Amino acid sequence: MKPFRNSELLAAATGEQKARVIQLLRLKPVRSISGVSVITVMPKPYPCPKPEPCIYCPGGPSVGVPQSYTGKEPASARALQAGYDPYRQVQTRIKQLQVIGHVVDKVELIMFGGTLTAYPPDYLEWFTVQCLNAISGASAVTIEEAQRAAEDAPIRNSDITLETRPDYCKEPHVDFMLHLGATRVELGVQTLYDDIYKLVNRGHTVEDVTEATRIAKDAGFAIVHHCMPNLPGSSYERDLDTFKTLFEDERFKPDALKIYPTLVMPGTKLHELWRRGEYKPYSFEQIVELIAEVKRHMPKWIRIQRIQRDIPVNLIAEGVKRGDLRTLIQEKMRREGTRCRCVRCREVG
Repeated sequence: MKPFRNSELLAAATGEQKARVIQLLRLKPVRSISGVSVITVMPKPYPCPKPEPCIYCPGGPSVGVPQSYTGKEPASARALQAGYDPYRQVQTRIKQLQVIGHVVDKVELIMFGGTLTAYPPDYLEWFTVQCLNAISGASAVTIEEAQRAAEDAPIRNSDITLETRPDYCKEPHVDFMLHLGATRVELGVQTLYDDIYKLVNRGHTVEDVTEATRIAKDAGFAIVHHCMPNLPGSSYERDLDTFKTLFEDERFKPDALKIYPTLVMPGTKLHELWRRGEYKPYSFEQIVELIAEVKRHMPKWIRIQRIQRDIPVNLIAEGVKRGDLRTLIQEKMRREGTRCRCVRCREVG
C-alpha cells in the first residue's frame, strides 16, 4: 500500500482533527518555533569574482551550481530543481512548510550563492523583488514597490540575509545591500592569517575583514562570520587563536558564527594537494577537541548558527563526515563538566 503524503492526511482531517494532525506532522518545530520561518534561496550560478576560486571551493558555473556549493545541499538542490527561479524557490518552500504543519506568517529570507555582491546589480535587485513578491503575493516591478507591498502583506518579511566576501563588503556594496532591504550579512572570514589567505588563493587580507566588519556594523547590519579551521598552513594553535581574536578584538566581534571545518572536495585544487600528500586534515578527534575548546571560550553575546557544512557525506573525499558534529561536541563537554555559553546553547527549547 502506498503511504499517504502529509498533504493528503491534512486534507482528510476534519476541523477538530486538523490541529492534532498538524502537531503530529510537524517534524521539525524548530524551523518556526520563534514564529519566523527561514527560507533559503540561491541565484543562478555566477563566476567567482577572482580569476580562480579558492583552492578548497567546489561548484561554479562550469558544473551548473553557485560557487562554493555542490548542488546536493538541501537549499541548493531546491534552487536547482526550481531552475534558480527566485519566485518558484520561495513559493515552493512556503508551501512545503505549510504542508508539514508550520504556520508561515513571517519569513526570514536568506540569499546564499557565493559572493552575492559580485553579481550584476540589476539581476540581484530583480532576484530580490521576485523573492519578496513570492512572500507577499504582489506583482511589484521595482524594489521600492516590493518593499511597500511587503509592509502589510499576509506573510511578512522580517529579515533579509546576504552572503559575500570581505573584499566585496565595502561601502558601495553595503549601500546596495541596504537598498535591497538586507538586515544581516554573512562574511567568509575563514581565518585571520594573511599567509593562509595567500596559500589558499583567498584573494583578500585581514585588513579587508576588519574594514568590511566595521562598514557593515556602522550601517546597522547584524554580522555573521564564517570560519574554516584546518585550512592548509594552519594548525590547532593558529585556529584557536583566530577564534579568540574574533571574540576579543574590537575590530571583529561578530554577532554570530558559522564553523565549517575544511573539507576536501573532488574537483578542487585542495583535492589535488591531498592526493599528493601535501595536505593532511586533522583527525576527527582533533576537530571535536578544537571546537569544544572554542566553545569553552565563547562569549555570551555570540550565537553559533551552524557547525559543519550541509554537504552529503558521499561527496566528501576527506574531512569530517559526521552530520552530528555539534551533538558529539556537546556530549564531550557535558562529560567533562563544561558548557558553551553562546546564545543558541542557552536558549530554552
